[in-house]
Amino acid sequence: MKIQVLGAGCPKCKALAELTAEVAQELGLDYELEKVTDLAEIMEFGVMTTPALVVDGKVVHAGAVPSRGILREMLA
Repeated sequence: MKIQVLGAGCPKCKALAELTAEVAQELGLDYELEKVTDLAEIMEFGVMTTPALVVDGKVVHAGAVPSRGILREMLA
């Protein structure tokens, strides 16, 4: 599973990356986590608000850090 966190590196972007890694490990997922900070690359996903979460090429969340429970549902 390829997971991408889109954002310029703000505190919320960092929090999303950390929480996503924790939840993915809790779920025992085989994953690769990539932080995408390039604005042009972020815009290619059609994302206008960050942080955003992309799973296997699909934007699943944008604009805020989701709760641990919601994140578990998105990754499961």
